[in-house]
Amino acid sequence: MRFAPSPTGMFHVGGARSALQNWIFAKQQGGVFVLRVEDTDAARNKPEWTEGILSALEWIGIARDTYEGPYFQSAYAGEHRAAAQRLHDAGRAYYCDCTREAVQARTGSQYQGYDGFCRDRGLPPGEGRALRFRTPDEGATVVVDLIRGEPTFENKLIEDFVIARGDGSPVFLLANVVDDMTMGITHVIRAEEHLPNTPKQQLLWDALGVKPPIWAHVPVVVNEKRQKLSKRRDKVALEAYRDEGYLAAAMRNYLMLLGWAPSGDREIVPWSVIEEEFRLTEVNPSPAFFDEKKLRAFNGEYIRALPVDEFVAACQPWLTGTGTIAPPPWLPEEFDADAFAAVAPLAQTRIAVLSEIVPNVDFLFLAEPSIDEAAWAKAMKEGAADLLDAAVAGYTALESWDAESLKSTLEVVGAQRGLKLGKAQAPVRVAVTGRTVGLPLFESLEVLGRERTLTRLRAARLRLV
Repeated sequence: MRFAPSPTGMFHVGGARSALQNWIFAKQQGGVFVLRVEDTDAARNKPEWTEGILSALEWIGIARDTYEGPYFQSAYAGEHRAAAQRLHDAGRAYYCDCTREAVQARTGSQYQGYDGFCRDRGLPPGEGRALRFRTPDEGATVVVDLIRGEPTFENKLIEDFVIARGDGSPVFLLANVVDDMTMGITHVIRAEEHLPNTPKQQLLWDALGVKPPIWAHVPVVVNEKRQKLSKRRDKVALEAYRDEGYLAAAMRNYLMLLGWAPSGDREIVPWSVIEEEFRLTEVNPSPAFFDEKKLRAFNGEYIRALPVDEFVAACQPWLTGTGTIAPPPWLPEEFDADAFAAVAPLAQTRIAVLSEIVPNVDFLFLAEPSIDEAAWAKAMKEGAADLLDAAVAGYTALESWDAESLKSTLEVVGAQRGLKLGKAQAPVRVAVTGRTVGLPLFESLEVLGRERTLTRLRAARLRLV
């Protein structure tokens, strides 16, 4: 098996899905998973994109010591050129100097493919002369596909396609085939979008005298409008989900459901079950909907299933910042690990992605709360000043600063003003945390402490003057 990404941008979630399928299938068959970086697009390739591929694979569980490579396509340029020469020498390819405009002028259509004009001209190699493969005029090419059966393509409908550019450099079709031959690839699992290329590549395998691999074209991944996921339009970068706080275990579980499902009426399953039950032949060929809302719900389930100490550890990048994750709004010295540990179990049940931890706990580590003005306007209506005064008086007199005492005190304050607890706590919550929603209020006040709580309530009262 091989996974062959191009280092030309962020790591696509569809590519991550294909990588996992290749990796699992290789393990199931006792085979080898090869990582081949197709880096021949020199204008767009960057070393950091290659490192991004390696780190993204590692994040979803494909560790660097579990596969061969990375190998680089550019290192096989000699093999590519030698294959092109063999095809030419055998009469299976010919040089062509036709421009797109010339073909269009002859055919009278911008949609019709190449018309074979140079097939028998016997042109030698030269500047601006591409090398075209001579496709058979008769018969059909049958693709053996573990997911799609045996798609059949009439050879007469396949144009003589380019295999090397005018400068002698091979195009993707040839380079990909030669690399697979060189590396002994027996099975190719890749995206459905490559299916139209497959008969052409299979003809190249045959012409070079090597048995083609067994193919498996997995379904295209689409958005809610059933459009193919696009880097320009959709959120497709695996790194973006990682930096937003999706857990690797949740992401790879979800990716494997794009076109396949484990046994029984279940979707969230241990990875060991997926490794055991996944079957290529059971993959549905229909387009697979990448539902970000469903992924978010998945992630929330995975977060809630973590032991608290693992949840605390998982939150650390967002509590401190990293090279790709922005630092939190508080100064490092303001962070209190004990305070965070005290509220972590409360936060764990309320967030769906780890980045949401910051707005849930920032009130603990900022000198003053970050006030949401809309929340302030909603909570600080008529009677709020009187309620805050009473809350300050009641909390100042408390002998025990604990959640239950804080709650019962505010219940009394609210009842005296004809307010239920939900209404009474709104001004207090906004005064202390800056928001109308967040962690349970009274447990939060207990952790924040008497002095800081009273200071914020008094500051809010003064702001109402």
